[in-house]
Amino acid sequence: AEDVWDKVNEEMREIEVEIKAENKDNLEAEFGDLLFALVNACRKYGIDPENALERTNKKFIERFNHLEKRVAEQGKMVSEASLEELESYWQEAKKR
Repeated sequence: AEDVWDKVNEEMREIEVEIKAENKDNLEAEFGDLLFALVNACRKYGIDPENALERTNKKFIERFNHLEKRVAEQGKMVSEASLEELESYWQEAKKR
């Protein structure tokens, strides 16, 4: 049986091909295949893929909220902050 990681890597290579070909329709299909392969990898290790994604979503929201708060402390909106400022606040949030 093919290892789940071989399948994940195969799908990633297929995505690279479609990116180079600039074929958005095929690229969408290949991303779907990659997501399916990752779901299978989760299951192999007894991980609920929905829980894993929800956990990441919560972490992202917490970090983004921190970034927004820090930008607001400077009297700005996120759209007015430099990429350097945003990156700095993002890294700060990751350390919390």
